[in-house]
Amino acid sequence: MKLEVKKIGNSTGLILPKELLVKLGLKPGDELHVVPDAAGGVRLTPYDPDFERSMALVDEIMDEYRDTLKELAK
Repeated sequence: MKLEVKKIGNSTGLILPKELLVKLGLKPGDELHVVPDAAGGVRLTPYDPDFERSMALVDEIMDEYRDTLKELAK
């Protein structure tokens, strides 16, 4: 899919076609995250990569302290 950079009022932006919005599950007001890729380009995603990294860290901590967390939950 090819998108054109356009002048929108005093700003510059991209108009996302309806089919792309549906594919990404986006609606007005939602956020897109720009993630650099290995080829020097970018990837647009509705998923926050920082949140994913935080959740991975939480998983590691929960695994490491599983017994402690069980005792605290009592």
